Parts: sequence; C-alpha cells; structure tokens
Amino acid sequence: MSIEVGAKLQGKVSGITNFGAFIDLGNRKTGLVHISEVSDGFVKDINDVLKVGDEVTVLVTTVGDDGKIGLSIRKALDKPQTEKKEFKKEPSRRPAPKKPFSKGPSASANKKEDFDSLMSSFLKDSDDRLSSLRRNTEGKRGGRGGRRS
Repeated sequence: MSIEVGAKLQGKVSGITNFGAFIDLGNRKTGLVHISEVSDGFVKDINDVLKVGDEVTVLVTTVGDDGKIGLSIRKALDKPQTEKKEFKKEPSRRPAPKKPFSKGPSASANKKEDFDSLMSSFLKDSDDRLSSLRRNTEGKRGGRGGRRS
C-alpha cells in the first residue's frame, strides 16, 4: 500500500502525546496528527478529543524522505462548501482632501525650519540619553573600561 499526499485513509489512534496523536495506518505504517490538525477549533488537551483505539479518517499532508507521515483529521472532514463572501472595497463617500497649493518659497522654508528644529532637538535628546546610559552602565561592566576604586 503506497501512501501518497492527498490520500484519505482510515486509521486507529495508537498513541497520544502532548503535541499530537500517532495513527496506525496498517502495513506497519504510522503517521502523526499534530494537535493543530485535530479540530477546526482550539484544542488545549488532545485527550479531550481523541482516545487510544479511536478509529479516525485522516488526510495525508506530507510524506518525508525519512518515512515520517504527516496527517490531518481536520482537513479530512467533509465540510459543505459554503459561499465565500467576497469583500469588495466600496468607494469612499468622501472625496480625498485636497492638498493646499504652495504659496512660493516661504511655505517650503517653514517646513525646512520645522524639520531642522525637530531634527536638532531629537539629536540633542538622543545624545543626552546615550550619555546617561553610558554613565549608568560604565561601572557595571567587568574588566575593561570600568571605574576602579
């Protein structure tokens, strides 16, 4: 029996761990259903959902080169196809605000001065913080560069 990705198989729960359940697929093949693939909802404790010996239908999601088989119970469930709602972006009811026209070089000069003043205050504040940080951590370093009494 060849196990291929996408195949739905019947199996029996042969072991349960805190991260998933091992499913015996027959012919000495075992796969793992991760706890996130057990149910559509959140599963805190897998023992609440599965017990050793339970018969389950699984979908093969991965088959590794090393023989590891990834399984999913959640994807194997036949769900009725529901209509997917497509959300279309409605045009905004308000027009976009118009940008004011520049009134010559004075408007851009004000912006430049504002930016320069903001940048200089940022740099000053940054330098103050760095010097404070250096003072506070200087004595805490072991070895080189620290204060010695």
